[in-house]
Amino acid sequence: MNVWLVGSRGMLGQAVEEQLQRREIEYFASNSEINITDIDSVQDFLAGCELDWIINCAAYTAVDKCEDEQEYAYRVNALGPHNLSSIAAQKGASLVQISTDYVFDGTKQGEYFEDDIPNPLSVYGRTKLQGEKFISNNMKEFIIIRTAWLYGHSGQNFVYTMLKLMNQRQEIQVVNDQYGNPTYAPDLAEAIINMISCYQPVYGIFHFSGSGECTWYDFAREIYRQGRDFGLISNECAIQAVSSTQFLQKAPRPQNSRLSKNKIADSHLVTIPQWDKSLKRFMLQERK
Repeated sequence: MNVWLVGSRGMLGQAVEEQLQRREIEYFASNSEINITDIDSVQDFLAGCELDWIINCAAYTAVDKCEDEQEYAYRVNALGPHNLSSIAAQKGASLVQISTDYVFDGTKQGEYFEDDIPNPLSVYGRTKLQGEKFISNNMKEFIIIRTAWLYGHSGQNFVYTMLKLMNQRQEIQVVNDQYGNPTYAPDLAEAIINMISCYQPVYGIFHFSGSGECTWYDFAREIYRQGRDFGLISNECAIQAVSSTQFLQKAPRPQNSRLSKNKIADSHLVTIPQWDKSLKRFMLQERK
């Protein structure tokens, strides 16, 4: 098996590369040196390459900036997947695309299933959904994985932000009316590699996020508790629950980001860890 990992220096890309190396899967990786929005550049880069899978971890995820940089968001989140899926189809390769809970408006009661009708509220959500549509129109052998509340060991993410603020301030405010499933990047990376490594891959759209649900406030409280236990937080910090209306953000966020994992669980290819147990593994790794 030969894999092209796109976006290898991002938070998820680094976790996927670690999995590829651990399992001794043959791969080559690229980051910003290959412009996936330029199909000629991609074709030149892949000229003569044998290819079984493309794993696309590249995305423009700055949700608020997407509102101001709509053309750029479209190019990275929609045109890039369009180009990758077109070339994958030409080469007889399969594609893994990472998508998002932001394709939904968050108004549903209960978990979102893969066949629920998308209704994105933001430019970020709309461009990611368009990327999904391009892929499904261009090829049949694809895996789209929607995830939510992703954090890991690099880049900007909620856990790193909380650890920093909790060590600096005596009190922080965190919204308590948005619900979701925190997702640890190495868990998602393992799921991706499990799905492409099986004898008969199962194609289609899947949801993957941590098991169990919480609000951002609940998540922050658990970060604080574990951060104190593992010695990553030395400061005493009070956490105040507030409404999302107290935070002015350019792009609207889904109130409900809970994703059903029934479909991906039924594939028997992945494990779905409890979100707080994954957070503990994050803390253990950060403490080293």
